[in-house]
Amino acid sequence: MTEGVIWKQLLQFSIPMAVGLLFQQMYNTVDAVVVGNFVGKEALAAVGSTSSIINMLVGLSAGLSTGASVLISQRYGAHDDRGLRDAVHTAIASTLIMCVFATAVGILIVEPMLRMMSTPEDVFQEAKTYLVIYFAGITGLLIYNMGSAILRAVGDSRRPLYFLCFSAVNNIIFDLLFVLAFGWGVAGVAYATILSQFLSALLVLYSLTHDNAAYGIRWRQLCIRRDVLRGIFSVGLPSGIQQGITAFSNVFVQSYINGFGSACMAGWSSYNKLDAFILIPVQSIALASTTFVGQNWGARKLARARQGVRQTLLMSLGITALLAVALILLARPLLELFGNDEAMLDYGQRFILLISPFYITICFNQIYGGALRGIGSAKAPMMIMLFAFVLFRQLFLLGNQLLGGSFVGVALAYPMGWVMCSSLLALYYRRSPLCREQPAPLTPAAK
Repeated sequence: MTEGVIWKQLLQFSIPMAVGLLFQQMYNTVDAVVVGNFVGKEALAAVGSTSSIINMLVGLSAGLSTGASVLISQRYGAHDDRGLRDAVHTAIASTLIMCVFATAVGILIVEPMLRMMSTPEDVFQEAKTYLVIYFAGITGLLIYNMGSAILRAVGDSRRPLYFLCFSAVNNIIFDLLFVLAFGWGVAGVAYATILSQFLSALLVLYSLTHDNAAYGIRWRQLCIRRDVLRGIFSVGLPSGIQQGITAFSNVFVQSYINGFGSACMAGWSSYNKLDAFILIPVQSIALASTTFVGQNWGARKLARARQGVRQTLLMSLGITALLAVALILLARPLLELFGNDEAMLDYGQRFILLISPFYITICFNQIYGGALRGIGSAKAPMMIMLFAFVLFRQLFLLGNQLLGGSFVGVALAYPMGWVMCSSLLALYYRRSPLCREQPAPLTPAAK
């Protein structure tokens, strides 16, 4: 990515990732569609209300993947084969340790977190069942995320896409088999999800193990190099902490939503599934920006890196605006995919109408945050996002509660956090080393 037409490279890299994210999102969406139509709105509420708890641990591990991706892309751009091998093997070894940690901690926190969210009794048991099964099989997701991050860091976004498409199709088949044929309900969609994730993990590991390039896995060389781990943590830990704490704060947001009852929970769950699809383009473009900036930072081509940031921002703004309009116009028919309960549909439509106009603000925090991580500057985005998505959002919700706890106030908590985060990150980006006229010294993660 250090030579050639920038916008073409960004599109060629981000489109496969967007399709991959599309199929990845199909995991939870198919789960929601199946339980919403064939089990009931309480089951839909149970599955949908667990995402903030899952994202607490997945966010921490995703930070590790981000740190490894940045370090690997920088060493790949600098043609440092020995450093590249060390980074890959340290990343895989760290992920295996993370799998054990996430499984044990995840299962232990299920019941306390559901109680903390004030989960209604008609939803509690099914939510607990789903989470326990999910965390018991979380290893597949963590391994796939790290393996695909390694491949994307060296410019290969196609193989992770192929593997994900294969496992997503299997997830649909398993969902229908376990729920419709076996009658396992919420437990069935949980088993379908983890089984599909294991398939994607096996495929990505097989690919990396049989790749003769410097980034291929050689199991006998598996180790943890302290200097490499420090480089990964310097970028990945702030990102992981930010994602984990943000997800933890969203547990409290979910508790406010739970207070409106299971119909509102189901409406929120349905909205969230649609929301995730709308944000796929900006997320994939932001990931492309991170890799693009990382490689050009490693090659000391700052002007080209800045051009890439500008072009990714323009692309994401245009696409996100179009999708937001489409979501507003098609809100009711799309929500009906998840069931026909009128109360659930009314709540879901209200969420869409209140939140969708603010989607374009997400483009700024995603693109600027991704670019800053690409140069190894992860602490400032972490602090800004923690302030906007945790402290500011919780203060906003507290103020709304003191004023009577209106539905509109709860729904606007997310958009107000996006606006605050984007404003602060835009200011910081303008003052970052990436925007200096002369190249800044390489960060520790890039050396």
